[in-house]
Amino acid sequence: MSSVIAIDLGGTKLTTAVVDHNGRVSGRTKRPARRAGLQATVEQIESSIRESLDAAQAADVDAVGLIVPGIFSKHTGEAWAPNLWGHAQVPLLAELRRGLKTPVTIDSDRAGYVLGEQWLGAARGLKDVVFLAVGTGIGAGILSGGRLLDGAGGVAGAVGWFALNRLHKEQYGAIGCWESEAAGPALARRLNAKSAEDVVAAARAGDPAALAAVEETAHYLGLGIANLVSVLNPEMVVLGGGLMQAGDLFLPTIRRVMPEWAQPVSAQQARIELTQLGEDAGLLGAARLAFDSIGI
Repeated sequence: MSSVIAIDLGGTKLTTAVVDHNGRVSGRTKRPARRAGLQATVEQIESSIRESLDAAQAADVDAVGLIVPGIFSKHTGEAWAPNLWGHAQVPLLAELRRGLKTPVTIDSDRAGYVLGEQWLGAARGLKDVVFLAVGTGIGAGILSGGRLLDGAGGVAGAVGWFALNRLHKEQYGAIGCWESEAAGPALARRLNAKSAEDVVAAARAGDPAALAAVEETAHYLGLGIANLVSVLNPEMVVLGGGLMQAGDLFLPTIRRVMPEWAQPVSAQQARIELTQLGEDAGLLGAARLAFDSIGI
């Protein structure tokens, strides 16, 4: 049975596992991601691969799939992930190929999320899907006609920059309007809370101010999703990321607002669902990248 190494490299953690072509996961390892430069990252990835192979009692695999938290250019093989390596683009693919004999495929975490959900999650078998990751930031993985949309430089899906307010605020220049108004820090800011989790807890306890903060954040999410639906005409928008662990609080408003603002025919065709894979969406998406690269 064919199997691959799947690697989900995040800004704070690195998860590695052996995954077979049915999606069964074995040899999972998870550790804090090293932030001491590209070479330290490559060494940690190589070490994690060996550890996963040993834990899964697998002598070898057919390919390696890796997703990164930022931008990856398929034209240059370079990655941009400020949380890991600063603002310089680094030759990640070349460095990994130098040390690994197994074929390596890399893409953004956004691409991994949508591929994972299309393969084994909420969007199983669909060809036109958006995965919207809502956490500290906002980003989208996009499948159109079954193909990933990358853009000219691998930046497609940076939807946190959607313009949803005609009055430009200073923070929009740094992280984008939609992200400023609808990501986790925005929810916390609306209640002057330490974290979005604190607001969610207060909302679940029935606090009126917390419920109002959730409602406003969900309204902004609905506006942005309406734009995605109008532009891309997806069959499904899958919501994931840290803030969507409390997705049940946001979903009713999102589902009400989206059709009020989206192109009406497209709005009728689009379902909005919560992730079924949770944090495994990226790992399984990385595996799907690897299988696709070898035609399995």
